[in-house]
Order: sequence, then structure tokens, then C-alpha cells
Amino acid sequence: MTKDIIIGREYEQHILQKICEEKEARLVAIYGRRRVGKTYLVKHFFNEKFDFFFTGSFEAPMKAQLTLFCDALRKYSGKNWPMPKDWFEAFRQLWDYLSSIKKERIVVFLDELPWMDTPKSKFITAFGYFWNSWASTRNGLTLIICGSATSWMLDKIIGDPGGLYGRVFRSIYVAPFNLHEVEQFLIQRKGIVWNRYQILELYMIMGGIPYYLDMLEKTLPFNKNIDNLFYRKGAPLRTEYDFLFRSLFKSSIIYHRVVEVVAKKNKGLTLKEIKDSLGNYNSGKLSEVINNLIKCDFLRKYYSYGKKERGAIYQLTDPFSLYHLKFIAHHSGQDEYFWSNIKESVKNSWAGYAFEQVCLNHIDQIRAKLSIKGVLTNACAWSSPKQVDNDGTEWPGVQIDLLLCRGDHIIDMCEMKYSQDSYAITGEYEQILRERQGTFVHFTKTKDAIHTILVTTYGLKQNKYSGSIYATVTMDDLFTP
Repeated sequence: MTKDIIIGREYEQHILQKICEEKEARLVAIYGRRRVGKTYLVKHFFNEKFDFFFTGSFEAPMKAQLTLFCDALRKYSGKNWPMPKDWFEAFRQLWDYLSSIKKERIVVFLDELPWMDTPKSKFITAFGYFWNSWASTRNGLTLIICGSATSWMLDKIIGDPGGLYGRVFRSIYVAPFNLHEVEQFLIQRKGIVWNRYQILELYMIMGGIPYYLDMLEKTLPFNKNIDNLFYRKGAPLRTEYDFLFRSLFKSSIIYHRVVEVVAKKNKGLTLKEIKDSLGNYNSGKLSEVINNLIKCDFLRKYYSYGKKERGAIYQLTDPFSLYHLKFIAHHSGQDEYFWSNIKESVKNSWAGYAFEQVCLNHIDQIRAKLSIKGVLTNACAWSSPKQVDNDGTEWPGVQIDLLLCRGDHIIDMCEMKYSQDSYAITGEYEQILRERQGTFVHFTKTKDAIHTILVTTYGLKQNKYSGSIYATVTMDDLFTP
């Protein structure tokens, strides 16, 4: 077991390597949700050999930030710099220090940049002046800026319409691990060997967040690890959800409320439905909140088949948030062995929806199993209420969570089923599938061929009804790279 290896991130490392070979000065912005491994990626790639490194402090006022910045500058330069009165002076000192370095390649890493941007600090203006006036002219300089507040990074830096417009040479998004990377992390970093069913359940609880995975203990069984991390006294992940929102969003209450509202309906809600649930909250601000939640990997935006922008639906897709809202937020009285003793019926009511979210986060793996990665594919959903035609024909209410609409005029209608064994199609379920397909074709008027795809854990049990399934995607298929 090697502690200092990095799992995945091959593409991100390739980009960093190419940037470091550039002769010109380069500004690189790295973003992604908190705890996803951005800082680890940069530190590992450069082996922590920076000419200057500084990280912002959460909720620290400007004076404290400047004090810590000055301490870092003194450490790296060996010079007793005076305390800067503002960020303009701080960056001027950094400018003077870097100008004294006689090297072809200089690497500067500013981590958690959003936390440095305190109210009335004029941090962005000072940083923009520093880059535009000097840093951008220094050949061989690689300036890496990083932040967990994804919306801030995208709005203030990468998409800044002001002084930093077009200045970022490359932005790098660091995503949560997929199932394959989680499995690699457990084996190679932690020495933990669990079966894939356990790893799948772990992903449904924690998502692919390396920081959380690193807390697991090799010597403890799966359920005990979950109890220790979420339910024992002082459990480290019990309060993580609230801190996560406070560290990402300045007005975290409304973000909490939106996530909680959306989580109540598995298929998600439209903007109007969210607004109505919140009591007619300001539409403009609400759209901003929702977009920020999408940028930070809490929500996904998708469209119902055949509808455009006005038909957008927002759905909670962050496994960690879903687990917290289901088993922690409103259950303060659990004992320390809650997960070890939870009833299967209670767990299954959560697991079905959680498994669907895992599938939606692994659409590339589903497409690979279906051999359609080279085919233009649009993922969407579709629903229809129970209704009666003018001729008296009754149509059942239908909800289809994943349609893969292909450029070769085939629609893969995906059924996602979490099961502890091979999944058996019953006569009743086969009838539901037929009605679902018939209803979809009737109301959408599609002429594309419809294939029913089963995505499940251990595959399809063969019986007289299994012929209704065109192809099966298993849990193992979701673990492919």
C-alpha cells in the first residue's frame, strides 16, 4: 500500500504537464467541489516544490488573511517584509520577491482563492492588477489558483467580464471519483478489499469524494466504518453537510432550502415548482442559486423528452446530500450502531433512488456496455400523468428516469433496479414495461425503435418474461474505467 500515489486524474496531470512546458507565463484555474482533491492534485504533481504557496482561511477577515499571506512571504523569501495594509501592497511585495528569483521556471500556488475575497477587500481588483501588470509578462511563471467555491471561481475568475477577462490560460475541473476510481482508491491507498456491492453502497453514501474515503479504516468492517463516521459521538461526517454549504456559499440558508425541496421528489422539480415550494422566492436570485448548485455538483439539470428550455427539471444528484437528508438531518436520536442495525426495508426505500443517481453519474459506462459510445446520444427523462383520451382510452401515469436518445434512431429506455440478487422480471412488471413503452410512443409520436435496458446490480434472472429486456447492464459494468 502506497500513501503518496494519486488515483485517477490522468487527464488533469497531462494538462498540467503541458502547461509547465510553456515558455510564456500561464494562469491556471482549478475548480471543483470541496474535499474532491484539488489541493492534493497540485501538491502531488509539483511534489510540493513551490516558489510561493498560500491558502486562504475560511471566514477570516482581511487583516488576518494579510497577516498569514505576509508570514508565507517571509517564509519563502527569507526576508522580513512589513505587514501590507491591503491586497495591492501584498501583491506588490509578492511581485518584488518573485522578480528576485533567478530561475527559468517559477511555480506559484494560491489555494482557496474565494476565501481571500472578503467584503470590501478589493481582492479581485488587486489580483487582476498583479497578473496584468507584471505576472503575465514573466516568462516561465506558472500561477495556479484554486477554489472550492465553484460558482465564485467561474463567475469571478474564469468568466470574469472585467480585468481578468480571457486571462485564464486553462481551467481544470476536478470531478468526484467514479466507481472504478473509488475501488482503486480503497485498494491502493487504503489497503481495503471490499466486494463491489459494498463499494457501490459506499458510493451511494459518500459519493466519489476522496477526503471522505480517506477516513475509512482498514481494520473495521463496512457497517462499523459507516457508524463511526456518521453516528458515534463526535462523528466527523455528521456535521460535514452544514459546513460544506457554509464554506461554498455566502448565503447558505437558501441553498439548504433548495436542496431539501428538490430532494423530496425523486424525479426532480421545475423552476416554477421549486419557487412555489419556497413561497415565491425571487425568480432571478433563485435561478442564480440553482445554477450555483449545478456548478458545485449538487443538482443536475435535464430535460423531458421533446421539451426545450422551459421544460428543464432540476434533480438532486449528490449522493452525500441525499444520504444526509434521509438518515441524519431529521434523526438526531440515532444510536452509535444505527447503520449496523438499520432495517432492510428502511434501507431499501433509500437505496433504490440512490442507485438511480449512481447510474446517472455513470452514463458513459452504460453507453460503453451498450457499444454506443461512438453514437451521438442525448440523455433525458420523460413523464406523463394518468389520463383518458377523447375516445375513452385510459393511459397510466408514467415516469421514465433515463432515456438514451441515439442518433441512429433508437431510444434506450433504461430501467434502473437495485437488487441483492439477480433481478427477476415478473408478469406484472412485464405488463408495466409494455404499458410504459406504449404510453411513451403514443404521446411522443416517436418513430424511433424502443429498446428496454435493465441496469441492475447482479444481472437478469432468466425466465419466461426476461425476453422483454433488450440488454442488461450490471454493477460490474458501472465499474469500468
